[in-house]
Amino acid sequence: MSSLTVRVVVSKEVAPGERRVALTPEVVGRLGSSGIELVVEAGAGEAAGFPDADYEKAGASVVAPGSGIGRAEVLAAVGLPELGGLRSGQVVVGLLQPLLRPETMQELAARGVVAVSLDGLPRTLPRAQAMDALSSQANVAGYKAVLVATEHFARYLPLLITAAGTSKPAEVLVLGAGVAGLQAIGTARRLGAVVRAYDVRPAAAEEVRSLGAQYLELTSVGPATGEGGYARALGAEEAAAQRAELAGHIARHDIVITTAQVPGRRPPELVSAEAVAAMKPGAVLVDLGASELGGNVAGSVPAQVVRTPGGVTIVGASDLPSRLATSASSAYARNLSALLAHLVTDGELHLDLDDEITAGVVVTHAGEVVHPATAALLGQPDRPEDTP
Repeated sequence: MSSLTVRVVVSKEVAPGERRVALTPEVVGRLGSSGIELVVEAGAGEAAGFPDADYEKAGASVVAPGSGIGRAEVLAAVGLPELGGLRSGQVVVGLLQPLLRPETMQELAARGVVAVSLDGLPRTLPRAQAMDALSSQANVAGYKAVLVATEHFARYLPLLITAAGTSKPAEVLVLGAGVAGLQAIGTARRLGAVVRAYDVRPAAAEEVRSLGAQYLELTSVGPATGEGGYARALGAEEAAAQRAELAGHIARHDIVITTAQVPGRRPPELVSAEAVAAMKPGAVLVDLGASELGGNVAGSVPAQVVRTPGGVTIVGASDLPSRLATSASSAYARNLSALLAHLVTDGELHLDLDDEITAGVVVTHAGEVVHPATAALLGQPDRPEDTP
């Protein structure tokens, strides 16, 4: 291993209710072989089930809370850290949501901080799959969504035949068959529910059926496959037709889980207020798309539970990975350590913006917002070198 090292610091997350930690003891040895020295502020991993002693045993240094950020060359985070302690030349790596916070990215650029966000990873690139934090966290969210639904649903999910009578299986509808949706389908099936699913991408039908669920086909909306196999945004007329046809299917289900998200934009509303009102008392909606911009379900509120006058429960499930903090942190740490290994060579940090992965994740560099999509929101040219 090179005598050079890059110091990576992990501090406790500052977002309210966030229990995840960016790096876990499991990845410390892997980072060391890449020329990375890991420093952890005391208590950073405690809420996720990783005590300071485990980090020390793995070879990381544990320092007093608040004392590590000033020493960091790279600050490893889950969400956006507090900006006050950051200085020029430092690198912040996390799920920074630059499309939701372009002005904050501009502030980081003005401070001379390099922002690296896993949100922008080119997810369809094979060599980037080990770094795909969006998928790993969506996988956790899809699993937890079903468990959250069962907490609010007052019946069994499976078919049960007992001396006291028969309990029919719950009927579950999953809207969106991406990573989160497929995990939700599989989890609900394992719990014995009758599961149906819908996605605007025809290719998803085979995956849905492979998990033992029924694929719901709509006649009002044609195929909507976008770049890289992801769903494209529907037009206003398409979206309205989709909601209208879905409403009839939604009304006959006991549990509906929605998973549609669009980075940096308002999530599509899949379940209208009228559709919610038509559901049976005791039905449960879990909205993984709930955000500050809106959600997939009319009336959902991020990280809150709403009960309608008709007896329907709407869960704004914006925080599910944090609720399963140990598993979510373990997966995220593997993603982040893979990205750090890509960016660190022979104990030195290299940010090659001609590399497809690096260009996808670097948001600010050399005092400028360089990520095209974020720069566009600020009215900037795509790259500084393109300036006339």
